[in-house]
Amino acid sequence: MTTAEKTTKSKKEKALVIVESPAKSKTIKKILGDGYQIEASFGHVRNLPENVLGFDVNNDFKPTYVIIPEKKKVVTKLNELAKKSDKVYLASDPDREGEAIAWHVRELLDVPDNKVFRIEFNEITPKAVKYAVEHSRQIDMDRVKAQQTRQILDKLVGYKLSPVLWKQLGNYRLSAGRVQSVALRMICEREEEIEAFVPKEYWSVHAIMDKDGKLFEAEVNKYKNKKFDINNEEEANKIKEFLTNPDTEFVVEKVAKKTTKRKPTAPFITSTLQRAASSKLGFGVSKTMQVAQKLYEGIEIDGTPVGLITYMRTDSVRISDDAHEMAKSFILQNYGEKYYPPATNVYVKGKQNVQDAHEAIRPSYPDRTPESIKQYLSSDQYKLYKLIWDKFMSSQMAPAEIANKTIDIKAGDYNLKAGTSKILFDGFLKLYNDTEEDEKDADAKIPDLEEGDKVKCKEVLPKQHFTQPPPRYNEASLVKALEEHGIGRPSTYATIITVIQTRKYVEKKDKALVPTLLGRTVCKQLVTQFADIMDYKFTAGMEEKLDKIAEKKAVWNVVLKEFYTPFMEVVNSVMKTSQRVVIESDKKCPNCGRVMLVKTSRFGTQFLGCSGYPECKTIISLNNSVELDDVDNNSEESTVDEKCEKCGGGMIMKVGPYGKYLECKECKNRKKYIRSTGVKCPKCGEGVIIEKKSKYGKIFFGCNRYPDCSYALWDEPTGNTCPECGELLVKKNTKNGSFEVCSNRTCSFKRTIEEENKE
Repeated sequence: MTTAEKTTKSKKEKALVIVESPAKSKTIKKILGDGYQIEASFGHVRNLPENVLGFDVNNDFKPTYVIIPEKKKVVTKLNELAKKSDKVYLASDPDREGEAIAWHVRELLDVPDNKVFRIEFNEITPKAVKYAVEHSRQIDMDRVKAQQTRQILDKLVGYKLSPVLWKQLGNYRLSAGRVQSVALRMICEREEEIEAFVPKEYWSVHAIMDKDGKLFEAEVNKYKNKKFDINNEEEANKIKEFLTNPDTEFVVEKVAKKTTKRKPTAPFITSTLQRAASSKLGFGVSKTMQVAQKLYEGIEIDGTPVGLITYMRTDSVRISDDAHEMAKSFILQNYGEKYYPPATNVYVKGKQNVQDAHEAIRPSYPDRTPESIKQYLSSDQYKLYKLIWDKFMSSQMAPAEIANKTIDIKAGDYNLKAGTSKILFDGFLKLYNDTEEDEKDADAKIPDLEEGDKVKCKEVLPKQHFTQPPPRYNEASLVKALEEHGIGRPSTYATIITVIQTRKYVEKKDKALVPTLLGRTVCKQLVTQFADIMDYKFTAGMEEKLDKIAEKKAVWNVVLKEFYTPFMEVVNSVMKTSQRVVIESDKKCPNCGRVMLVKTSRFGTQFLGCSGYPECKTIISLNNSVELDDVDNNSEESTVDEKCEKCGGGMIMKVGPYGKYLECKECKNRKKYIRSTGVKCPKCGEGVIIEKKSKYGKIFFGCNRYPDCSYALWDEPTGNTCPECGELLVKKNTKNGSFEVCSNRTCSFKRTIEEENKE
């Protein structure tokens, strides 16, 4: 071997791996070693331009992409590193969005095609990452085209429908969206159902039965062997009178015993994880995804970053063979043979529009039990990891065996029924119960009875009930409804829920999503004028077309053309005929008695203003706080919805040489005017963020319930929440422009104010 050959042989290849998030870098670096440099694109590096559509309708919808301004330095750095590397691996997330990010990065790298490779892994484990590197591939352009079509559709709908709302409602902060508007419709229609609901009275009759001193409860369920309704107290008392008659005999007519097997359900997908985390842990959708992201990207355990769960954006219930084997080994070793089923549990999702054939959400290392790594996790991380671990492991366990017993008792023409269930073998229930109700071991409460046995009636208890309206959606049930209708994708649910709240279309009350007057008005305008866009089946059908594009069963620009022509005809027609819409509230002006209107300030704060303006300048805050600094009237004196602390008279706001103050109309008592941002405190949920000054004179923003609540920010909150982590966004003014950035220092989300207004 020549010296030159030895030198070439000894030279180590340098490889660059480009991921989406820097949080993964340490974990992947530890796996691949020193020959690999791991860098992040920090999400998307290119996008459609902000102030124009960004695609040519007359040229087959050809898009024009521009580098996101704050990503220019990132792109420059990635290019420099790529040129110095022998190979470049694009390792963005294993979904449609990740494929598009990989393509955009590739388009910006000035290196030969033969040194750039696409890799994807569903979990950040040594086996998965090394396998991905060894089995690299080219970028899947069909998946890219599907994402591109989705992006163009969303831009088109938002860009064309939002101006309709601006014109009709006079508010340039309003927006419409292909999916968000349909989600809003669901919430508004549910509210209409609740308002239209008329409660109906009904009764049930329960009897306390006695057999040899053992008491149990039975309920009247049939009359002359037919089910019937008890509509009022009179009917209930008639039954009670008969049952309490000393001559009435109670005879056991039938005793049925049945043992059933209850099988475990599939491991989590994105939507079921979000629902379970909401119902069992009280987590919001955004919080669930934020915590899951950290578990996926890697947690420091004994100084080594470890990816603890598989990719958390998936709608597949598939489990790899390796995961099956690891689960089997763990169950047999720790729980015994009876807890493992005769045949491996395999799950198939009923819906056909599963986007990717990736795995369900599961622990990357099933042998890492929640308790064994609890010391390395935060409280929220531990709770969510335990939920995922328990659900996955239970999905691979044996069915539970439940003994059910029902007893039918005859009393004249009436039948009474008692029933109970008892867990004979807990099986998968040892780890996880899908239902909120546990099977009660109530067998001891019902004595052993045989057909023909006579029992006594000790007491009869009629109970009044009223039918209940359907419940309002919460985040979890809205996700379920969206999934059932085939609307949106796992990666979009959290963003959808965040956006409709950020736009003030929906607000949370006791965890329920309640439409505001503004939201209901926006919904009504869109449903009336754009029936197709707001139709559930139409929106779901569009999702199916995007899937077909990814599967090479549809052509992307043909799908766009079929949508564009009829859509624009409706938009143009509506814009020609649309009129200004006034949103009337159900409140009267406290000063003149006229109707109060819902208005929006130039900063996006909603308030009630008198319909008699400018003759009557009364305004009322919708947040129960003074927000006059935001109001779009330039008057020097305005009536406010606040009473004087001394005499109880009405207060007015005045502007003096030293700023604004409040003065009582009656006793002229004055108090300092404190500017409110109108943003509800995210920590206590009761207070409002107001402007304050530190002891050194520096302005900051904090909760008005201080010292009961200590929440504070140095920058003014905008009222919007971060689409990535759910924390408040704040205003940042720099020489390069005005930005909205996340108040969470560990989150890198940032966008221009102009970008926020266009969404």
